[in-house]
Amino acid sequence: MEYTFTEANFEQEVLNSEIPVVVDFFAEWCGPCKMLAPTVEALAEKYAGRVKIGKLDSDEAMTLCRKYRVMSIPNVLFFKGGKVVDQSIGFVGQDVLEAKIEKML
Repeated sequence: MEYTFTEANFEQEVLNSEIPVVVDFFAEWCGPCKMLAPTVEALAEKYAGRVKIGKLDSDEAMTLCRKYRVMSIPNVLFFKGGKVVDQSIGFVGQDVLEAKIEKML
């Protein structure tokens, strides 16, 4: 299941997570974000229970965008132990994101 991250739940769901977390910073108006959405959803299903994977609306999370220097979207951040361990900027194939997830496991 794909998670919905917000500024309100970010600390609990991402930073304090017992398992690795993948956060897709996106916006409704972003074409490449819409193209990436099915991939994020598929990965969320594949890694359910092992990795939290979800989306964060960048238009509603400006504080987090500034904190993590998200200047372009889609921007996927990979968290382990509350720290960013990898990043993917722009539209990429599922294999690229999957390889980054596998490195965290």
